Amino acid sequence: MPEPGNGYPEVMPGKVNLPSTIERSPRHAQEVYSAALSSAIDSYGDGRRAHMTAFAALKHEFEKVGDHWEPKGRKGPSDAGAQRRGRRTQEGVDANASRAHLLDVARELDIAGRSRMKKDELVEAIKKANRSATRRAR
Repeated sequence: MPEPGNGYPEVMPGKVNLPSTIERSPRHAQEVYSAALSSAIDSYGDGRRAHMTAFAALKHEFEKVGDHWEPKGRKGPSDAGAQRRGRRTQEGVDANASRAHLLDVARELDIAGRSRMKKDELVEAIKKANRSATRRAR
């Protein structure tokens, strides 16, 4: 993830400029991200680590669908322990969700061939569709 000024918003005292995907998300998602970022900046300073911490907090309640974040059916990180296990995060896709849920998300994103995909293939296809939708929305 880039540093502020290179893709990440600059944080002004008392105010957070939200990333575009969060600006298009429900108000609660914006509040979760802002509160977590403010707290993380107090602990780590305004940099990559603070932004990663804020996104980790957001992923406990929300998952990325297209160009925005939507509430998850259950709380918990979407990619619990991925980095500890040496794997990449799932970019906001709830990889711990059921295949049926992932199929619903894939249907919403109009992913071709979704019914024949395995769960890990659905996660990858959703990540790709999310990146595309975010690029188009910017």
